[in-house]
Amino acid sequence: MPTDRSVPQTPNINLKLLQIFALVGEVGSFREAARRANRSQSAVSAQVRQLETQLGVELFRRTTRNVRLTQEGEQLLAHARRAVQEIDEGLRGLRESVEVRRGRVALACAPTVAGSQLAGILAVFERDHPGVHVQVFEQSAQAMFDSVRGELVDFAVGPVTDSADFDFRHICDDPLYAVTPKQFSLPTSAATISLQAVARMPLLLLDHATGLRAIIEDALRTAGLQWQCRYQFTQVQTLIEMARAGLGCAILPKIALPDTRAAGLTALRIARPSLTRQLAICTLRGSELSPAAARLADLAQRMIAGAA
Repeated sequence: MPTDRSVPQTPNINLKLLQIFALVGEVGSFREAARRANRSQSAVSAQVRQLETQLGVELFRRTTRNVRLTQEGEQLLAHARRAVQEIDEGLRGLRESVEVRRGRVALACAPTVAGSQLAGILAVFERDHPGVHVQVFEQSAQAMFDSVRGELVDFAVGPVTDSADFDFRHICDDPLYAVTPKQFSLPTSAATISLQAVARMPLLLLDHATGLRAIIEDALRTAGLQWQCRYQFTQVQTLIEMARAGLGCAILPKIALPDTRAAGLTALRIARPSLTRQLAICTLRGSELSPAAARLADLAQRMIAGAA
């Protein structure tokens, strides 16, 4: 083994040799390095000796009991760590870039969000990532959670539920409003309306499959109020049209409110008590989004929070 401490120029060092050397240096054992690299111990030893020969220096002090880095080995290890890390990061970034350009994303979205926000989100995403195929499922809360649980979609955008199956990334708090026709003669100067006053009107509600329906009925029962649901529907726009026809008071989240002035409606925030739902990005607990799905989820979070 050469004992010359000077290190000659070595322009063509094999990256694999550096990776194996760094692994042995990190774990301090040829046997453990071989196990982690899924190689034989003799192959790992041969690669390290090949690197030492190319460099003209001894990188490890070997005894029957242990393996120690030499001074030159410690110096090289510091540089090898950075080199391997930078190359790994570069390759990861390249893979992500390719996946983002050519990926596929499936998402579920609550109707109240889809009808008001999703078009703008998808337009921006398509402009920035034209090669990604996006599949959308507009679903009520229970169906949305079933899709996430069954891995039919990458993530969902909608309300929060109490379940250990999911992880939720908060987007915003979305207060509930009473949307009434002008003929109900509510005070035009008011900004809020009590839940008690809402309960005295015929109500137009989304159906029981939605998370919004449960929030409303739980609040009414907790307040000890009686109420009449005149009609229930699955689509927000249907509720708005029913309210505009004078058939009752539609209860809607702020994010789904129509242009009330153009529609001849009044929208008052429900207070005393205040009713609010949480919107979030929902993913299956322990799962990791693909680069394309992560980009779309981040965009949805930013745009919905901005609109709210």
